[in-house]
Amino acid sequence: PQDDAYARNAYAAPQGEVETALAAIWAELLGLDRVGRHDHFFELGGHSLLAVQLMERLRRQSLGVEVRTLLARPVLCDLAASLGSHSEVAVPANLIDEHTLAITPPMLPLIELSQEEIDQAVATVPGGVGNIQDIYGLSPLQDGILFHHLLAGKGDPYLLVSQMAFADRALLERYLDAVQQVVDRHDVLRTAFVWDGLSSPAQVVWRRARLEVAEVELDENGDPGHEQLKRRYDPRQYRLELGRAPLLRFVIAREPGGGRWLLLELQHHLIGDHTASEVMRGEVRAVLEGRAHELGAPQPFRNLVAQARLGASSEEHEAFFREMLGDIEEPSLPFGLSEVHGDGSGVGEAHRMLPAALNDRLRAQARRLGVSLASLCHLAWGQVVALSSGREQVVFGTVLFGRMQAGAGADRALGLFMNTLPVRLDLDGTGVEASVRATHGRLSQLLAHEHASLALAQRCSGVAAPAPLFSALMNYRHNTPAASTDDVLAGIEWLGEEERTNYPLSLSVEDFGDALGLTAQVVEPICGDRVCGYMERALEELAQALAQAPGKPVRELDILPAAERAHLLEELNRTEADYPSHKCIHELFEAQVRQGPDRVALVHEAEALSYGELNARANRLAHHLIGLGVKPDQPVAICVERSPAMVVGVLAILKAGGAYVPLDPAYPTARLGQVLDDAAPRLLLCDAAGRAALGAEALGQVDVVDLDAAAPAWAGQTAQDPDPHALGLTA
Repeated sequence: PQDDAYARNAYAAPQGEVETALAAIWAELLGLDRVGRHDHFFELGGHSLLAVQLMERLRRQSLGVEVRTLLARPVLCDLAASLGSHSEVAVPANLIDEHTLAITPPMLPLIELSQEEIDQAVATVPGGVGNIQDIYGLSPLQDGILFHHLLAGKGDPYLLVSQMAFADRALLERYLDAVQQVVDRHDVLRTAFVWDGLSSPAQVVWRRARLEVAEVELDENGDPGHEQLKRRYDPRQYRLELGRAPLLRFVIAREPGGGRWLLLELQHHLIGDHTASEVMRGEVRAVLEGRAHELGAPQPFRNLVAQARLGASSEEHEAFFREMLGDIEEPSLPFGLSEVHGDGSGVGEAHRMLPAALNDRLRAQARRLGVSLASLCHLAWGQVVALSSGREQVVFGTVLFGRMQAGAGADRALGLFMNTLPVRLDLDGTGVEASVRATHGRLSQLLAHEHASLALAQRCSGVAAPAPLFSALMNYRHNTPAASTDDVLAGIEWLGEEERTNYPLSLSVEDFGDALGLTAQVVEPICGDRVCGYMERALEELAQALAQAPGKPVRELDILPAAERAHLLEELNRTEADYPSHKCIHELFEAQVRQGPDRVALVHEAEALSYGELNARANRLAHHLIGLGVKPDQPVAICVERSPAMVVGVLAILKAGGAYVPLDPAYPTARLGQVLDDAAPRLLLCDAAGRAALGAEALGQVDVVDLDAAAPAWAGQTAQDPDPHALGLTA
C-alpha cells in the first residue's frame, strides 16, 4: 500500500528526543517516510513480529517497555511517555566454564537438582563435565512436549520433518558443513534432555555436538525417492533419542534414476519453533554466501528459561487465568473431538489461500480499528469453534510468539520460544466491532503471561480433570517469503515440510505480509478442507459486518460456505423416490421384514428389536384384536408412552384392518375424553401412563387392552402375518 492508504490522524511532528527516536524506529520497521506523534502502531500496519523487533531496538537504546504497555498505549506520544520504565529480569550468570572440573547444585541457578541427580545427568554426556556448557530446567511448553513424547507408545507428534534436493553430492556436503557451523554457534542446537531418575527434567547443553548424517539406499524401481524417505521416517512410527544432542538428524540418499541427492531433516520441536527455523535457514544461507562473519552474537536459550522461571510469579498467572476461565465449567470440543493426547496419526491436512480481495478487506478493517489482524482471525476462529461445539463461551488454544518478554536478542534467537495457552471468547449478542476490540484486549492481556504453564492455566478453569479444557488450536504465524534462488543456492530445491501436534483440530493462519493462507489439521473423518471453508466464510462474514453492520451480534456470523449450505439444505433433502403407493404402511413394513428379518428395526434405551421380532409381536397382537372383533377401518384408540409397545400397537391395529386413533398421555384428561367421545373407538390400547392420563371415567366407556400386562392374552397367538383376503381388505 502507498503511504496515503494508511489510516492516520493529521500529521504532528514528534516532540522531544524520545518521541523522535521512537518515530524513527517505527518508520524503519513499517517502511514509512515519516511517523507523527499521534500515529497508531497497529493502524500503520504493525503486528506481533514487528512488535518484538520494536522492543529489541528500544532495549538497545535503554528504552525498555513492558509488552502490555505497548499494546495498551499504541499511539506514539503515549508510548514514548512510558519508555524506560521497565526493568527486565536479571538472568543469572552461567557458572560453568571450560575449566570446570565438577558441577555442584549452587552452580545451577535455573534448576534445583541434588548432587546425585547432577552426577547422573553428567554421566549421560560423552566427555563428561568437560563437554557440558550449561544445565537448566525446561520452559513450560517444553514440559508439555516432553510429556507427549513420553506418552506416545511409538512415533512422536512433535517430530518435524523437512526435505530438500541437491544437484550433486558436493553441494550437499557444503550445506551440511554450513549447518554444522550454525549448530556450533547456538547452544539450543547442542542440547540434550535428561529426565530418568531426576526430580525435574533438565536440558543439558553440550559444548561439542556433531551432526549425525545417515546415508541410505532407495529402491530404484519404487516410489519417488522423497516419498520413500518420508515413509521410512514417518513421525507416526519413528522417534529421536532425546538424550543425545543435537536433536537434529539428517538422512541422505541418491535419488533413484538421477544424479540428485535427497536430504531428509528430522528436528524435534523441543529445540525450535517456526521463527527459529527461519532464523536458522537465514544463518545457513549466510554461511553458504561467505557472510558468516556478519552474523550477530548468538543468544543463549537460558535467557528464555530465566524469563519463564524468574519473571511473572505463578500467583500472577493464576489470578489472570482464574478471572478469565473460572466460570467455564464445560470443555469446548468442536465436532465432539475430545482426545488431546493424540500422536498425530489419522490426521489429514488441507491448505488454501484466501482471495486477495478478502485479504485486503481484513487488513483495512484491522487498520481502521487499530487492532492486529490476528485479533480478527481469532474472533472468526472462535465463531467456528462456537458453532461446531454448540457453545457461545468458548475456549481454544492459541500459540503465542513467546518472544515479547524473552530478553535481549529474542527476535533472532534460536529455540522453542512459543507457548500454547487458552484464550476464552464470548460469541454472544455483543456487536462484531465491540467483539473485535474485546478479542484484541484479551490477546494483549494474554501476552503478559506468555510464559505461563498450560497446566496451571487449565487448573484455573471450572472444568474438572481429566476432561480437557479445549481440543482446538489456532496458530497465527508470520511467514517470510522464500528468497529467490541465486548463484549460491542454485541447485538446491525445497521439497516441503511436515509438522503435527497432539491436538485433534488445529488451524494455522499463514500471514505472508500481503496475503493470507490457511492450514488445517484435523483427525479423520472430519475434512480439513471443510474446516478451512468454515474459517474463510467466517472471515468473509466478519469483514462484511465490520464494514456494513458493526453492531451485528457476533453470534450471527455464518460459517457455512454457500456450497455446503446448498448441500445440506437441498441435495440431502432431495428425498423424492418412487414407491408402491398402492400398498399400506404395514404391508411395506412386512416387505422390509422379508428382506432383512435380522436387521435392527427399533431401539429404545437398552432394548433393540429386529424386524422379525417386531413383526412377530405385532402379528400376535393383531390376531388378538381380530378375535375381539376389529373390522376394516374401525377406529381403535391407543394411549401409551413412547416405547416399543407403542410401535407394536400401531402396527397391530393396521394389520387387523383398523384405523388407529392416537392419544397422547401428556394431554389433559378432559381433552383425551373429548377425543374418545368424538372418535367412539370400540377398543383402547393403553399402558400405565395411558391409564393414568385417561382416568377411571374414560376407561369405563371402552374395552381396554392392557399392553404392559405381565401375561398378555395374545402371547399364544400365531406370529404369522394376518391374511388380508380373510379380513376383506382386498378388492
